[in-house]
Amino acid sequence: MPKLKTKSSAKRRFSVTSRGKVKAHYANKRHMLQNKDKQMKRHARGTRLLCAADARIVLRNFLPYSRKRKNINVKARQEAA
Repeated sequence: MPKLKTKSSAKRRFSVTSRGKVKAHYANKRHMLQNKDKQMKRHARGTRLLCAADARIVLRNFLPYSRKRKNINVKARQEAA
Protein backbone atom coordinates (compact mmCIF):
# COMPACT_ATOMS: atom_id res chain seq x y z
CA MET A 1 0.00 0.00 0.00
CA PRO A 2 1.47 3.39 -0.96
CA LYS A 3 2.26 6.12 1.52
CA LEU A 4 -0.44 8.71 2.14
CA LYS A 5 0.40 12.37 1.83
CA THR A 6 -0.48 14.88 4.53
CA LYS A 7 -1.80 18.20 3.21
CA SER A 8 0.81 20.86 3.95
CA SER A 9 -1.77 23.55 4.67
CA ALA A 10 -3.55 21.29 7.16
CA LYS A 11 -0.28 20.67 9.03
CA ARG A 12 -0.11 24.39 9.77
CA ARG A 13 -3.79 24.97 10.53
CA PHE A 14 -4.74 22.02 12.71
CA SER A 15 -3.19 20.11 15.57
CA VAL A 16 -4.34 16.90 17.19
CA THR A 17 -4.64 16.43 20.95
CA SER A 18 -3.48 13.34 22.78
CA ARG A 19 -7.05 12.02 22.79
CA GLY A 20 -7.38 12.47 19.03
CA LYS A 21 -9.48 15.64 18.96
CA VAL A 22 -8.64 18.37 16.45
CA LYS A 23 -7.71 21.90 17.53
CA ALA A 24 -7.97 24.90 15.19
CA HIS A 25 -7.65 28.66 15.40
CA TYR A 26 -10.65 30.96 15.26
CA ALA A 27 -11.44 32.79 12.04
CA ASN A 28 -11.75 36.54 11.27
CA LYS A 29 -8.69 37.76 13.18
CA ARG A 30 -6.42 38.90 10.35
CA HIS A 31 -7.51 42.25 8.96
CA MET A 32 -10.09 45.05 9.29
CA LEU A 33 -10.04 44.60 13.05
CA GLN A 34 -11.14 48.20 13.65
CA ASN A 35 -14.61 47.24 12.36
CA LYS A 36 -14.98 44.24 14.64
CA ASP A 37 -16.37 44.20 18.14
CA LYS A 38 -13.92 44.03 21.07
CA GLN A 39 -15.76 41.07 22.51
CA MET A 40 -15.54 39.16 19.23
CA LYS A 41 -11.78 39.78 19.00
CA ARG A 42 -11.31 38.68 22.61
CA HIS A 43 -13.29 35.48 22.11
CA ALA A 44 -11.38 34.69 18.93
CA ARG A 45 -8.03 34.42 20.72
CA GLY A 46 -6.43 31.04 21.06
CA THR A 47 -7.78 27.78 19.71
CA ARG A 48 -10.95 25.72 19.81
CA LEU A 49 -11.89 22.09 19.33
CA LEU A 50 -13.61 21.20 16.10
CA CYS A 51 -16.94 19.42 16.22
CA ALA A 52 -16.86 15.67 15.63
CA ALA A 53 -18.07 15.87 12.03
CA ASP A 54 -15.44 18.43 10.99
CA ALA A 55 -12.70 16.64 12.91
CA ARG A 56 -13.52 13.40 11.10
CA ILE A 57 -13.16 15.14 7.71
CA VAL A 58 -9.84 16.72 8.69
CA LEU A 59 -8.37 13.50 10.05
CA ARG A 60 -9.62 11.29 7.24
CA ASN A 61 -8.68 13.52 4.29
CA PHE A 62 -5.94 15.89 5.39
CA LEU A 63 -4.00 14.36 8.32
CA PRO A 64 -4.06 10.61 7.71
CA TYR A 65 -1.17 9.80 10.06
CA SER A 66 -2.70 11.71 12.99
CA ARG A 67 -5.68 9.37 13.21
CA LYS A 68 -5.97 7.30 16.36
CA ARG A 69 -7.69 3.99 16.79
CA LYS A 70 -10.49 4.35 19.29
CA ASN A 71 -9.95 1.30 21.49
CA ILE A 72 -6.20 1.59 22.06
CA ASN A 73 -6.55 3.58 25.31
CA VAL A 74 -9.31 1.32 26.62
CA LYS A 75 -7.19 -1.81 26.16
CA ALA A 76 -4.18 -0.17 27.78
CA ARG A 77 -6.26 0.81 30.82
CA GLN A 78 -7.67 -2.70 31.17
CA GLU A 79 -4.19 -4.27 31.05
CA ALA A 80 -2.87 -1.81 33.63
CA ALA A 81 -5.69 -2.51 36.08
